[in-house]
Amino acid sequence: MILSLQGCMAVGKTTAVRYLQDNAPYINISYEVNTDIVEEVKRRHLDKNRYEDYIEIQKLWLNNEVVRWNKAKGFPCSVMDFGAEEIEFYTLHYPITIGKSWDVENALKKELEAVRKCMPTRILFMDASDETLRQHKNNDLTRTRNFFEHHLQYFLPLKRKWFYEKDNVDVLMVDGLDAEEVGMKVKEWCDNCIKRYR
Repeated sequence: MILSLQGCMAVGKTTAVRYLQDNAPYINISYEVNTDIVEEVKRRHLDKNRYEDYIEIQKLWLNNEVVRWNKAKGFPCSVMDFGAEEIEFYTLHYPITIGKSWDVENALKKELEAVRKCMPTRILFMDASDETLRQHKNNDLTRTRNFFEHHLQYFLPLKRKWFYEKDNVDVLMVDGLDAEEVGMKVKEWCDNCIKRYR
């Protein structure tokens, strides 16, 4: 079984998976590891705001997600810190957020078909008010999150609409919850999914 945590930057996904690592040893955690791809994009001097380069960049991301999913499915239960659903969403929607109408669906037809076979059983969309998200961002001095405002203004409304309409998505509002409470609620969701689908 593959489960996935979704949501905006600074909503608490990393906090939640750390809690799972400490308190749910029966769950495999699959982190979004992107160092190799970032280095390859730099090496090739690819610019995600140019159509041809964007297509090449997304091929790297989409293919990487298939590899990651194949590793995760080797465990009885894996939780993805962003899964295949994220790379599908981003691939299709990033151009919209910069005012472009690129035909990504056809240009990446093969890669998108492959990644759509790697979708999680269920997705937990962690959400919060803009005020809470900004507070989380400002309190976390370990990350710069330069993309945060763009994400909040342009991505998050599209993301909420995209995921709230799916029938395998549950929502957790984290406003007013501390780190421990978020972790406990995510673990409870995981345990319920395991019981439901086993």
